[in-house]
Amino acid sequence: MTRRIAIFAFGLVSYAVFLATFLYACGFVGGFVVPTALDGAPRMPYASALAIDLCLLSLFAVQHSVMARPWFKRLWVRIVPPALERPIYVLASSLCLIATFALWQPLGGVVWELTSPLARGVAWSVFGFGWGLVLVTTFLINHWDLFGLRQVWFALRGEPYKPLKFVQPGPYKLIRHPLYLGWFCAFWGTPTMTHAHLVFAIVTTAYILVAIRFEERDLLAEHGAAYAAYRRRVPMLVPQIARRSRSAEIEDAPAA
Repeated sequence: MTRRIAIFAFGLVSYAVFLATFLYACGFVGGFVVPTALDGAPRMPYASALAIDLCLLSLFAVQHSVMARPWFKRLWVRIVPPALERPIYVLASSLCLIATFALWQPLGGVVWELTSPLARGVAWSVFGFGWGLVLVTTFLINHWDLFGLRQVWFALRGEPYKPLKFVQPGPYKLIRHPLYLGWFCAFWGTPTMTHAHLVFAIVTTAYILVAIRFEERDLLAEHGAAYAAYRRRVPMLVPQIARRSRSAEIEDAPAA
């Protein structure tokens, strides 16, 4: 029982660190409340600062992608209890982000700056919509499983883990990856685009587009024909409303 309590406690700590990191990330990207930010006056030569920032983003990308692959998970659970696989992944991702917050180097320079109140309001609305979409989407696909609490809860109760079924809730009926669309909005929605913010947005966008390919390959292997049909029917990131409306009309039409 002590072991099960320790596993559950680790899951709670991992989730608490994630939650604090998520909230800090919002302020870090938006440039408010928290003590460090993407933007600001440069503190070292441009090339050195850029190299550090790219290394930090690469560290997160490698950790976040490699530890999510099925082959890594199969090896990892030979070393750690299966219930801790997800919480350790979440904690490792959070620690990589914390390193980014602490060591990030602003580059100075402005790519664009929106001056009209309307344009700035739209940019901040895109920013807020992105963060909100990310958070809501995690709950639609089971927030507690995604961040490891469901796994450690089963372990605490001494019950075997029950994998989630393949579902398509809410925005998943329109696009396959609304969570990633939320990240795009959060990272690109800014009234003032600095050099550092642009580097961050470009690199994270490129990483997400690559990660989608790996993730969909894993989902196909896990869910088979169900996900293959879903992928054929639903676009990746941009809703096709007209196409869906036409499909709905066909489905609702009375039989001859």
